Amino acid sequence: MAAAKKLTDNHLTCVICTEVFTDPATLQCSHTLCKSCLLKYTKTQPKAIQARSIPCPSCRQLTKVTNPGSPVEEWVSQLKPSHVIQGLMDDFGPETEAVKTKEYTVCKNQQRQTPATSCHDVDAIENMTPQVKKQLTKQNQELNVRIGNIEHGLSVRRKHVDDFRNTVEEVKNQIRSTRAKVMEIIVKKEKQLLDDVDQSSTTQLQQIQADIKSQEIELQKYQQQYEFTANAVTSNCEMDMYAVYESVDEASPDNRDTNNTPGRVVFTHDMDKLSKAVHELQLGEVKLVHDVCDRKSTPTLHQVIDCKTEDDTRYSFLHDVSVLTVDGVHVVVVTDFGNKRLNTYYTHAMHSPKHIQFSNEPWQITQLANCRVAVSVPDSNEIVIVKVYPEPELLSTIRTSNTYYGQAYLSPSRLVVGGIRGTDILDMTGKVLKSIKTGLVSSPDFIHVTSNRNLIVSEGTVRSLVSVTSEGEDVFTYTPTADRALKYPRGITSTSTGDILLVDRNSHKVIQLTGSGQFVRDVLTAQDGIDTPRGICLDRDGLLYVTCGSCVKIFKFQRY
Repeated sequence: MAAAKKLTDNHLTCVICTEVFTDPATLQCSHTLCKSCLLKYTKTQPKAIQARSIPCPSCRQLTKVTNPGSPVEEWVSQLKPSHVIQGLMDDFGPETEAVKTKEYTVCKNQQRQTPATSCHDVDAIENMTPQVKKQLTKQNQELNVRIGNIEHGLSVRRKHVDDFRNTVEEVKNQIRSTRAKVMEIIVKKEKQLLDDVDQSSTTQLQQIQADIKSQEIELQKYQQQYEFTANAVTSNCEMDMYAVYESVDEASPDNRDTNNTPGRVVFTHDMDKLSKAVHELQLGEVKLVHDVCDRKSTPTLHQVIDCKTEDDTRYSFLHDVSVLTVDGVHVVVVTDFGNKRLNTYYTHAMHSPKHIQFSNEPWQITQLANCRVAVSVPDSNEIVIVKVYPEPELLSTIRTSNTYYGQAYLSPSRLVVGGIRGTDILDMTGKVLKSIKTGLVSSPDFIHVTSNRNLIVSEGTVRSLVSVTSEGEDVFTYTPTADRALKYPRGITSTSTGDILLVDRNSHKVIQLTGSGQFVRDVLTAQDGIDTPRGICLDRDGLLYVTCGSCVKIFKFQRY
């Protein structure tokens, strides 16, 4: 009886009339009141009515109505009680005779509270309280799961917003850099024109100066002759006069063209043509692209890199792929298992392909910092560190005591590796720091570390994908059946939103899962040209790279 009164007072009483609810209604703030009480209270709140909202007398929060053009009475009548309140009202609602006599009973055969007339099929409320508590506890557990899912979704979305803003700023910097390069070209053209002006004008000026000097000499000569002749004419000596006369008569006439006009420097240009050229100048193209994170996007083959060469002595098949960014350009790094080498390719034809030869077959590639990668070479018990800038350069070799195939970057000083003896964490000298249990996948062929530092491992002969924490605690095991059953799982990567991409070699697919291991879709299939894929990776622009035989196939994603 005391429990029943406590339940009624705390959960089934209206704060306005202080009585047990009559036709309860729950607001968006989760407070519940009698509809009649709520209607009377709302009519006393003109500001709330003007805002087309129902005010809560407990917390003052406004509840927006679905049909603001209807009368206030309809606003309130459309409200429904919460499932919990409705369930409690069904069981312990209106007062019964038992309530009046301080005895609360519930009629089980009608599944609602009614006045009890006999003791058949009747339970005391004290017996029902554990059931109510269990129901509320279960609901809280479900709410906690929903809260966790929403919080995780918000975290992913916030990170996506940060990444998107960083990408936008990077694109702006690329545009500014492109503009600077174009301006540099224009400045060079300006300098070339100015140099042409200087060269043309210097030659012409030198010629004019030479002509001026020659004419000055002639002028001086004629001036002297004029003075000599004038003196002879005014002289009384006939001999001198005849001598001057004969010398003048013998002098050659000046036949030089004194009307020769010097050339001039002229700058000619078509302003309309120049304006049109500037207007049509293409610095680049800005567009919003989608990637595999958008689950409604569709893949399209963007580019194919054929890694076969004329010098290949064995069949070239690529095992893994990774993409680095060197000086703003994507560099594709692949392990050629057949020819025992590491190849590098620029996605733009700036450099010819380069490679490093190994003594044994290389396996998985892991990106490190500063344009470096780690490459596992299991048959040699080695992990090789290579720098790609711009050509591949062998930096160092880590000798390991065990044979490791899969390997991934865990921290600047640690790698997580997997092989025939299990999964270990190594330091950068090859020392085993600790071992990790990875469930069904006991000898990982491929390992991937997610953004939250969980490990995802695959093994070709095990038809499962396993995720564990870096401490070896289970996260999920993905073992689909029937048509979705895995046939030979290989390479793994994850998106910026936490989705997982898995290569299934023998089913010729790339499969997309949620971060918790739930199936999303088949991203790529044999119909997309995928044939026995092995390695997979994403670049920062959202392009998806998949190794297929001796080729790397690059896919972009669009949304139609």
